[in-house]
Amino acid sequence: MKMKENKRDNTRRGMTLSEKILAAHCGRGNVEPGELVFCRVDVALGNDVTSPIAIDIMEKAGVKKVFDPDKIIMVNDHFVPNKDIASAQHSKLVRDFARRQNLTWFYDVGTMGIEHALLPEEGLVVPGDLVIGADSHTCTYGAINAFSTGMGSTDLAAVMISGMTWFRVPETLKIIYTGKINPYVVGKDLILHTISKIGVEGARYQAMEFTGPVIENLPMSGRFSMANMAIEAGAKAGLFNGDSLVEEYVKPRAKRPYRMVRSDPDASYARVLEIDVSDLEPQVALPYSPENAINVSETGNIPIDQVVVGSCTNGRYEDLLEAANVLKGRRVAPFVRMIIIPATMKVYRRAVDEGLFQIFLDAGAVISTPTCGPCLGGHMGVLAEGERAVTTTNRNFVGRMGHPASEVYLANPAVAAASAVAGRIIHPGDL
Repeated sequence: MKMKENKRDNTRRGMTLSEKILAAHCGRGNVEPGELVFCRVDVALGNDVTSPIAIDIMEKAGVKKVFDPDKIIMVNDHFVPNKDIASAQHSKLVRDFARRQNLTWFYDVGTMGIEHALLPEEGLVVPGDLVIGADSHTCTYGAINAFSTGMGSTDLAAVMISGMTWFRVPETLKIIYTGKINPYVVGKDLILHTISKIGVEGARYQAMEFTGPVIENLPMSGRFSMANMAIEAGAKAGLFNGDSLVEEYVKPRAKRPYRMVRSDPDASYARVLEIDVSDLEPQVALPYSPENAINVSETGNIPIDQVVVGSCTNGRYEDLLEAANVLKGRRVAPFVRMIIIPATMKVYRRAVDEGLFQIFLDAGAVISTPTCGPCLGGHMGVLAEGERAVTTTNRNFVGRMGHPASEVYLANPAVAAASAVAGRIIHPGDL
């Protein structure tokens, strides 16, 4: 497809974060929502589920080499350590491809982490980047001021070959968070509450721009959770302005130069939404949609069978610390299984060094190597018929974590830990 409009240089106007980053990557002075643009890609990501399809497409096309082995990142993280022969074959296919292509960045058991926690931690994505990944939660990197979005395996194959892809420039939904955050309320609660307000299609093919005084003081762990779940509102991307907190996170990690981006004061938005969080409690999303989020105090008496703390949404050190602070000196309730999954090996090591694992083990929880496993009903925590789980993951669709007749309740790590102790969904402050 020829994109002649990329060559235009329209009169300068204020732009949103997504418009600025897309314009910079298609060689334009500015872009506008609805335009088709053809952009160079800084990072292309695949995992053990999606990469095999892309690899097969690339090889059937007769292409011998990827466009740049330094810009293709592959991570075996979904079904690892491998649960069966099929997942072992998938991982081996990715591993062999990475070896043949001499990819600079390939992560496997022992070095890997859950991809969307791993890449920022390793400094492989930086502010101003344009990132695509064959995984819907690639939008996580908006937390560090990048435009990142999920695509299909066919799109990944095209990028691996050419280093380019096309976009329809999205409109932007600006959300301004005001007020004072209450105890036990974190980024996960802000995004769940937002999705409950606008619905799972409320930002369909839009970029969500998270702003306001609450966001300016929100730690990076909370920002990652919010950007991660932008896709659950139907968004193309979820982005934060480049600021001192982003700089503090990125500077010691970045593997290459970067450029912080901020939206223009006169940028045009499809919609501006203001949310006052002053009365917000920790949220729980009831089955079977992230938009079914309510205050934890409104959940009633819901007994549970399993708790999972982990995933690309809430498996960072700060998330484990929240859970440990609730669990310290307490025990998981009888007949409740609690699974802790550090998102990366660095998170794993820090949790060991700082005593969090001792707290988890003393409480009766089990600890896994990094894996996406239970989040998608893969392994390491699949639910049986009729079972209920409280989990810090991002989706609670029918059958998401196992049997179609199981139920998944989304919550932050403190609520998950408190619920494990109580044997039912509960506010951490009520223990």
